[in-house]
Amino acid sequence: MQRKAIVIGATGLVGQYLVKELSELYDRLIVIARHPPRYINASMRFYQVNDFDNLADVLANIPIDKSTDAYSCLGTTKKQAGSEEAFYKVDHDFNVNFATLCKNKGVENFFLLSAMNPDVDSRFFYNQVKAETEKSIQKLDFKQLVIFRPSLLLGKHKGRPLENISQTLFSIISPLVPETMPTHPISAKRVASAMVMSAHAIYERHKYGNVTESKKVTIIENKQMLKMTRVAK
Repeated sequence: MQRKAIVIGATGLVGQYLVKELSELYDRLIVIARHPPRYINASMRFYQVNDFDNLADVLANIPIDKSTDAYSCLGTTKKQAGSEEAFYKVDHDFNVNFATLCKNKGVENFFLLSAMNPDVDSRFFYNQVKAETEKSIQKLDFKQLVIFRPSLLLGKHKGRPLENISQTLFSIISPLVPETMPTHPISAKRVASAMVMSAHAIYERHKYGNVTESKKVTIIENKQMLKMTRVAK
């Protein structure tokens, strides 16, 4: 059976690294985005969606099934979105809709990029939305749902110069800050590597007949991702 993966959020900070690594892990990689990803190879199929409100129409004609793993790195900020309502629509509604459509097509494994400290009771709207998104997707009851909760993501954020400056300053002092700190910033590349490692581990268990999973939902915190990818700096 041909191994397939489908990805949204492929042009974002983590997504651009993820698609490159996934293209080496899967026989077919399906990328859904407003613009083509920077990295494209022969195993990839790009489907353009100008409005994620129309995602169902796009997925209707894409051959995905139980042999397909689904990944979401889709996310934004309130500043980029323009309002809390617009931010919620991207980070919650679009992600949950994508997960629901995948589930209805038979997808069993879903990999979600979230954030550190999601909490519905948080005083920060961002953390509230991340928590609601996680809970909504958990209710879909995938065979395997893996949620990744990185700390501050290191990488060049388009249109966010102040954050890029702060990251440059952190890179200078980073060798002095131990990675054992739970809130230690992590590079987008390492988060992508952790997502791929997790998917490969699930595949290997099934490949060799060990299909009994201890739990349906796995949370991978920032500290664990740093440990998993220590050689992938």
